[in-house]
Amino acid sequence: MSIATGLETLVDQTISVITNDGRNIVGVLKGFDQATNIILDESHERVYSTKEGVQQLVLGLYIIRGDNISVVGELDEELDAHLDLSSLRAHPLKPVIH
Repeated sequence: MSIATGLETLVDQTISVITNDGRNIVGVLKGFDQATNIILDESHERVYSTKEGVQQLVLGLYIIRGDNISVVGELDEELDAHLDLSSLRAHPLKPVIH
């Protein structure tokens, strides 16, 4: 299965994207192209810390270049809605080294 075929099934669904620099961006996939550049709507970045809860920075409509994407995954919205992000502690992800 090609990447494009996999992304087609996720259009209009909430996804989580991990970028090469370790950012976690969550939003609704609105589109993508042959270079795997993706367009997210209603997006926000989740910033993890070991000292305080997860911060959510509102981004809105957001484009991520395909060459900056490490992982794309479908988000279980029901499970995600039950998470208490304010009490969750985690180390931030480190950048991907090629």
